[in-house]
Amino acid sequence: MVKCICLNDKGKPNKIPAEKWIKNGQEYTIVFASYVLPQKELGFQIEGLELDESCFPYEYFLANRFGFTLEEFDKLMDFIKECNDIAISVKELMEQTKVFHP
Repeated sequence: MVKCICLNDKGKPNKIPAEKWIKNGQEYTIVFASYVLPQKELGFQIEGLELDESCFPYEYFLANRFGFTLEEFDKLMDFIKECNDIAISVKELMEQTKVFHP
């Protein structure tokens, strides 16, 4: 699993209750990664924030809402491959997320 920090909690969909929504500056653990359709962007499932059927059609938080330390970013590359055999380049991943120095 990979640790991340929420960098963007704006634009919460009405279908997702506040208690299941991410909070800016909060650290989270990613438990699954997949491509999200129709956006064709990387999305994450977050430990402790289950987007269940009551949140439909939302199942994932978009990757562009999160930032990673360099160490966690390196782990993320391997983690994404493990989840679904998703092939993603470092450049593509950096376009969808942020790397920061704590």
